[in-house]
Amino acid sequence: MTGSTPAPFTADDYRARMERAARTAADAGLAGLLVAPGPDLVWLTGYTPTATTERLTLLVLPAGQDPDPVLVVPTLEAPDAAKATGAPALTLRDWTDGKDPYAATAALLDGAGRFGISDNTWSMHLLGLQKTLPGTSYASLTEALPMLRAVKDATELELLAAAGAAADATFEEIRNVAFTGRRESEIAAELARLLRRHGHTSVDFTIVASGPNGANPHHEVGDRVIQPGDMVVLDFGGLKDGYGSDTSRTVHVGEPTEEERRVHAVVREAQEAGFRAVRPGVPCQEVDRAARAVIADAGYGEYFIHRTGHGIGVTTHEPPYMVEGEERPLVPGMCFSVEPGIYLPGRFGVRIEDIVTVTEDGGRRLNDTSREMVIVD
Repeated sequence: MTGSTPAPFTADDYRARMERAARTAADAGLAGLLVAPGPDLVWLTGYTPTATTERLTLLVLPAGQDPDPVLVVPTLEAPDAAKATGAPALTLRDWTDGKDPYAATAALLDGAGRFGISDNTWSMHLLGLQKTLPGTSYASLTEALPMLRAVKDATELELLAAAGAAADATFEEIRNVAFTGRRESEIAAELARLLRRHGHTSVDFTIVASGPNGANPHHEVGDRVIQPGDMVVLDFGGLKDGYGSDTSRTVHVGEPTEEERRVHAVVREAQEAGFRAVRPGVPCQEVDRAARAVIADAGYGEYFIHRTGHGIGVTTHEPPYMVEGEERPLVPGMCFSVEPGIYLPGRFGVRIEDIVTVTEDGGRRLNDTSREMVIVD
């Protein structure tokens, strides 16, 4: 396994997060936050239900300076909820089968309030609340509080760095395996195995896009046999100790052509330009602009077909996004990918990706493997 694990989060850590979220909700004009099982609930309380069912589980977090958070849970799951690290920082209120969970929840809510609600809340639960409290209104957390989890604390940064180091160790091993004559699916399985060996508890994606498949940024791994002369885009990541990794490197089977070298060099320069644009106060879109300008100036602008980056934390894709139109300023502690690419239809693609965190005076990469052209067998 790669690296050491930082000290676990405590009830005080989760209490501080809930208090910060409650203050942020008040600043946004919300009456409170309603959080169903998913990444927001994990981040706020440390609780993950053993199984996601149709039974309502919901954190009710009133807005303001002194919130009194309540976790509404089915009675049969209350013992597990009580064991969550953040449980001492909240009140548990259970409900039994045959009772109305929406009535129990409604008693905790302002009947005329506007609430932020987690994106992955089941529609049946939102509709149940609306029926019980027709005077309420709701906004998704991505819309209402998009930066809720964006700024990481010191422990979160350690966890993200450890996940990045594990992904780096995976790349250092995969670059030494034989590619020629093997199916994309075989290399993808090897990537997943290595990520787990280096401490990942879950693998979210292992993109292996060889030859013309590399021109599809989200290529689904298939049975194509990798050939000499192929460019191969490798994009992989998952969760280690609850925090994400995500890195991309593009390797070449045997000696590349001059054009392939040139395209790779342009993407490498663009990735560096995006990284160099990272500093506090800079709008997110400037990272995208910096990377995109390099590719456009080289004549490949129409072949860079996605945003330059996405945030990462307890999920591998979350705000902030490095994309044109995102004017929010970068803040120390934000973590996101910088991953420009060039995709030439029917021929090949190149992508280079690091996770970067904003520091007090610039940025720091959480991936340190070579960004030069790597030749594989």
